[in-house]
Amino acid sequence: MSDPKRPATRAEEIRQAIEGDIFQGRLRPGSRLDEEGLATRFGLSRTPVREAILQLVHSGLVEKKPHQGAMVAPLDLHRMVQMFEVMSEIEGLCARFAARRMSAEEKSRLAALHDQAQASAAAGDLDNYYAINRTFHDAIHDGSHNEILREMTHSLFARLAPYRRYQLNHPGRVEASMAEHRDILAALVRSDPDGAQAAMRRHVTIQADIFAEFVSIMT
Repeated sequence: MSDPKRPATRAEEIRQAIEGDIFQGRLRPGSRLDEEGLATRFGLSRTPVREAILQLVHSGLVEKKPHQGAMVAPLDLHRMVQMFEVMSEIEGLCARFAARRMSAEEKSRLAALHDQAQASAAAGDLDNYYAINRTFHDAIHDGSHNEILREMTHSLFARLAPYRRYQLNHPGRVEASMAEHRDILAALVRSDPDGAQAAMRRHVTIQADIFAEFVSIMT
């Protein structure tokens, strides 16, 4: 499970900056990522730059081609929406199992995370809100107490992480996300599998819709 208070590594900071450049249109599909230029830009060695690029390749935002190096991949909205469709189902299943299986202690911790996220949202701290948001979701995945489902969910979650992060930039999205989390949490606390599954599926589906709209506006 991720730790919302863990400082971001240099590679993560570089990755987030490049993600921002991609989603804001400053780096277009086909743009080459020059390791030396990026190292100079961030005042760092090429080692964290290479690690950041590898993270971006794993998420699908960057691709590496023989003799060409790393380049910004085409933003395939259709594929992204398909991934969100799958994610809504498997995360919904996590929530369903979690409603049945989470202990009182696990539910209490989830409620505490929700309160922390609320404080970050109120302070306008988007970075910390997103970190806590990921931990909130991780806690539900863990709460399913199904290792196979958890592994599948975490793998796809990692690929969708950049998209889920940047849809939060849409006006009013953080407040709406908090309301969706309240619905999920309420269903989990009352041990309502149907309600938890439906609330989680709705939450993830809305993320896909908002991100697609966000990209269409920004590009």
